[in-house]
Amino acid sequence: MGMFLLVLFIIICIIAYNTIKVVRQSEVYIIERLGRFHKVADAGLTIIVPFLDKVRSVVSLKQQTMDIPPQGVITSDNVTITIDTVVFYKITDPAKAVYEIQSLKKGIEYLAITTIRDIVGKMELDQTFSSRDQINDRLRVILDEATDAWGCKIDRVEIKDITPPADIRDAMEKQMNAERNKRALILEAEGERQSAITLAEGRKQAAILDAEADRESKIRRATGEAEAIKKVADAKAQEIQLVYDAIKKANPDEKLVQIKSLEALKEVAKGDANKIFIPFEATQALGSIGAVSDVIKKRKDN
Repeated sequence: MGMFLLVLFIIICIIAYNTIKVVRQSEVYIIERLGRFHKVADAGLTIIVPFLDKVRSVVSLKQQTMDIPPQGVITSDNVTITIDTVVFYKITDPAKAVYEIQSLKKGIEYLAITTIRDIVGKMELDQTFSSRDQINDRLRVILDEATDAWGCKIDRVEIKDITPPADIRDAMEKQMNAERNKRALILEAEGERQSAITLAEGRKQAAILDAEADRESKIRRATGEAEAIKKVADAKAQEIQLVYDAIKKANPDEKLVQIKSLEALKEVAKGDANKIFIPFEATQALGSIGAVSDVIKKRKDN
């Protein structure tokens, strides 16, 4: 009796194990009944009929990544490059992903390889380096359209690396070094040119300032000399005025006035001027003096 109960308990456990299924979050079970698709079991507790139903496949609904093996691709200018790609995809219809294609991952991989070769084969080497985003977008669109029948959604396609041949790599490095040296020489020449311009501007400003200072000095010196001349002239004028006033008070005769004028001219002639302008009245005085000297001489003779 005890053995019978033990066997019965084992049978019940086996039946329960085959009947009760717990589906985890972000997963679904593809259930077949008698070899045909029956249903898709979502996350949670699922009851199936023992010996009739069978779990065909467990499908993950999470976003998945797949590395495409590095592929050698020939560009339009006959350069063989190696491209490493990664694909991000998600299963949207588990039944199609199981029944419409034998291996979804293999299908995506082969399709990505052929598409990469088709797209990159129409580009030149330099264009492949500068058009990564364009290549990624075209790959994603083509793969998404092709895998839609497999219940799959391609979210992103990223080119991880593009590796040209060693000789091409060396030539590109030399070209980049030449470009860097060229930019350095251009910057150095531009710096020297700017420095020369700055020095020239400085010399120009210094010359302008020196000329301004010299002009200001000459103006001030001329102004000082003019002020000095004016003061000397004012002093002479005051002396002449004093002499004139004194003579006027003394009420001299005409001959004495002329003699005093000549004495004043004598003092003026002692100045630094090279030329002396004698007024017309002074010339008359000189003539009168000659006449006076003749009269005095005749008196002595008599």
